[in-house]
Amino acid sequence: MLPAYISHIDCVKHEMGNQHPECPERIGAIKDQLLVTGLLNFMESYDAPLATEHQLARAHDLAYIHQLSAQTPTEGYVHIDPDTQMNAYTYRAASRSAGAAVLATDLVITGKSPVAFCNIRPPGHHAEHNAAGGFCFFNNVAVGIRHALEQYGLQRVALIDFDVHHGNGSEDILHDDPRVLMCSIFEKDIYPFSGSTPKGPNMVNTGLPARVGSKEFRLAIEQDWLPALEKFKPEMLFISAGFDAHREDDMGNLGLLEADFAWVTQQIVQVAKRYAHGRIVSCLEGGYVISPLARSAAAHVRVLIGAD
Repeated sequence: MLPAYISHIDCVKHEMGNQHPECPERIGAIKDQLLVTGLLNFMESYDAPLATEHQLARAHDLAYIHQLSAQTPTEGYVHIDPDTQMNAYTYRAASRSAGAAVLATDLVITGKSPVAFCNIRPPGHHAEHNAAGGFCFFNNVAVGIRHALEQYGLQRVALIDFDVHHGNGSEDILHDDPRVLMCSIFEKDIYPFSGSTPKGPNMVNTGLPARVGSKEFRLAIEQDWLPALEKFKPEMLFISAGFDAHREDDMGNLGLLEADFAWVTQQIVQVAKRYAHGRIVSCLEGGYVISPLARSAAAHVRVLIGAD
């Protein structure tokens, strides 16, 4: 029983124009780093399936799903917002990314894989119930979480989001679901300019000022996340794994390093071992400078799969 690595070539075909930070090269850089470090030798690779309409509709309005499909261009781009575009392959790539989270959930809950890492794009945590934005179209982790809850009857699922940007879409979808505890840490006063006031009692939102660095990041998690997770006792954990808080990534300014992503992953793994039989699904979110993204993702995966 090996940890799962899930991706698909369709995730590379989606692109939003030259010089766009959310670029196809992100997928290959992470895979190459996992190959070079030998981590893929300890994982079983799977192709992400297309999420079904029913699976997507657990997290998104059906009319929104249909609208997004209808907006798919045959050539060129359709602009969703100033930073988010669709090309001819976007809808299919987004469906693969959400499908990866569903497959990962199936593999982990049925015991075929202890944990899963989804190397996917487009990312998802800014996608709301009925709106795309922030490079996101479908909320991959929310689709996976709702699959765990509805298909398998889990009662307590935790979502951990350490992307530098607040996961407003995940909060929008999950804030009224008492079966979910969402813990997010993010830089204040940057896109999407939300998170300061949690939308529900199941939201643990920790906004940090710019340039706080490793010590304050770790202290905030120890003070805010870990007590909430201990009280909640999740049966499964999902991770929105964004690496744009790295000090070499100009999308944010928290000043973190690979060691911080390894450390926070270790905290999540320990909670999963205590309460969730070790069950974790991790989905790639942000991280836009290729080298630190690849190094940080590898540091995360190394701890996630127990190769550290």
